[in-house]
Amino acid sequence: MNESDLHTHIYARSTNLIAGGSNQIIVGPGDDCAVIRSATGERSLLTVDQLVEGRHFTSDTDIDLIARKAIARSVSDIAAMGGVPSWALAAGVLPKDDPHSNELFDALHKWAQHWRCPLIGGDIATHASPNHPLTLTITIGGTMDSGSNPVLRSTAQPGDLLYVTGPLGDSFKSDHHLTFEPRIAAGQWAAKNNAHAMMDISDGLGRDCDRIAKASGVCIEIDAAKVPMNPGCKDWQQAVSEGEDYELLIALEPNASIANAPMQLLGPIGTVRSCNPNEKPGSTIVDPGGNVHDADQHGWEH
Repeated sequence: MNESDLHTHIYARSTNLIAGGSNQIIVGPGDDCAVIRSATGERSLLTVDQLVEGRHFTSDTDIDLIARKAIARSVSDIAAMGGVPSWALAAGVLPKDDPHSNELFDALHKWAQHWRCPLIGGDIATHASPNHPLTLTITIGGTMDSGSNPVLRSTAQPGDLLYVTGPLGDSFKSDHHLTFEPRIAAGQWAAKNNAHAMMDISDGLGRDCDRIAKASGVCIEIDAAKVPMNPGCKDWQQAVSEGEDYELLIALEPNASIANAPMQLLGPIGTVRSCNPNEKPGSTIVDPGGNVHDADQHGWEH
């Protein structure tokens, strides 16, 4: 079973978390974060992400950059809901006799402090083999500013225009995937300015855009010629497929004013429309030659 099929199974089995009548769970599996309401009405954001050696970084990656990425990935999820990170938990499976354990913790502590979500606990396990890949699991909790609502993947509306917070592609070769800056301020701005949908781009623009379309029950068309690319990116296919960009993808109504955004929003790169009769929700990419491609086929598969 591939990742997308597993996600579909998980989402289908989790619908009763909301439908069951609990007033504590506002958003369950299927978005960048879960959203929980406290007894006093406050909303908390919760997200968890893993970092696995050989998949998300190489064995010769600097310890500081490993820790930075581990924290930043989950901070980016909080940003994608329009929230602010508050605290972090870290769990790690370390190789036997790992000589970098103290250095790794110190770096995790530093980067959690940097994004104002201090480490408040966690767990450590040691593998029996020194050749076992390092695995880190980071959980981060966040909050919403007063008057702001979490921005979901499932609320894009026909007529919306799509923007991104930065150029895409070449993340691995350029090491952007290790040094990216979570777009916290841009996410907060989007939440306060009634963005209809948002998520961070981790599995590639094509696949992640398709997730918004399917979650929202709409069709999205991306104009490949308008997708902003990093200098080292060779073509639009790489830009929409490679993943690990961690820019925000934001759906805004056509008359939304983006001039007061905390950073320049790039686009529009695509549009949201109602699906035609017998047309399933999803996303397509129109290349410069006018050819239409299934966006879901352009992205990262774990």
